[in-house]
Amino acid sequence: MRLKAMAKINLALDVTGKRPDGYHDVRMVMQTIGMYDVLEMSVKKEPGITLSSDLPYIPTDSRNLVWKAADLLMKEFDVTKGVRMHLHKFIPVAAGLAGGSSDAAAALLGINRLFHLGLDRKALMERAVQIGADVPYCVLRGTALAEGIGEILTPLPAMPDCAVLIGKPGISVSTKTAYQTLDTESISGRPDIDGMIRAIEQKDLQGITSRMQNVFSPGIEGQYPVIAQIRELMEKNGAMKAMMSGSGPTVFGLFSSRNQAEKAAAVLRESRLAKVVHVTEIFHG
Repeated sequence: MRLKAMAKINLALDVTGKRPDGYHDVRMVMQTIGMYDVLEMSVKKEPGITLSSDLPYIPTDSRNLVWKAADLLMKEFDVTKGVRMHLHKFIPVAAGLAGGSSDAAAALLGINRLFHLGLDRKALMERAVQIGADVPYCVLRGTALAEGIGEILTPLPAMPDCAVLIGKPGISVSTKTAYQTLDTESISGRPDIDGMIRAIEQKDLQGITSRMQNVFSPGIEGQYPVIAQIRELMEKNGAMKAMMSGSGPTVFGLFSSRNQAEKAAAVLRESRLAKVVHVTEIFHG
C-alpha cells in the first residue's frame, strides 16, 4: 500500500489565548496543497512495527509520529500481525507544513485499511488528536476552519484553484518556541477569518488573499529576516499574496497562474534565499 501524506498551508492563523493545560486556543483556515510524502505499508507475520525512512536523521522508533499512529490503532484493536513501513520524505521537516502530522494521518488511514478495522473518517479523527493537534485536519484534508487547539474542524467549500509557490529557507523554527514567545495580549493585527470564509464561499480568490494573515509572522520575521525577504520577493514577482505558514519558516505565495508561479520560482532559486523551492497547486482532498 502506498499513501500520499499531503502538506498543508495556513491561509489565516490567529491565536486567541492560552489554556490551563499549556496549549493555545487557535482559529485557523487550513488548506491542503499538492506537495506530499509517500508512506509505503505492508503486513508482516511477526508482530511489531518496523519503520524506515530515506532521511537518516528522522527517528524510526516511538519518537516518530508515524510509529505512534500505527501503535495507537494496533494496540486498541489487538492486532497480532506486524506492519512494515517506509517513509519517503519530500515535505521539509519542521517547516510549518504539517509534514509529520500528515505522515501520521496516512499511517492511521493505512492501518485502518490494512487490518480492516472498519473505522470511518470521523472515528480516525477522534483518535488522531492523541498524536498531535494538526493530525485530525490531516485526516480530513481540503479547506477547513480549525478551532480549539486545532482539533475542532468545520469543513469549508473548496477554495478556487490557484498555483502555490513554496519557499523554505535553510533554518528551522520550533513551534513550541514560537508559541512561548508570542504574547497573545499584544497582538495588534488579527486575520479577518469570517471575511475569508465568506470569500471562500463566493470563490473569490482576491478576497481570500487580501485577508491572509498570520499572527506569528511579525515576531518570527523579526528573528529571521530571510522569511520577510522571501515573502517580499514572491510578491514583487506576481504573488497575489505571500505569507509564512504555521509557525514557519516556510513561506508560500498564491498565484493566479502556474506560469507566473514558475517564473517567480526561478527568481527565488537564483536569489538563494530559500533552500527548498517548489511549485504546486491547491489540493481539494
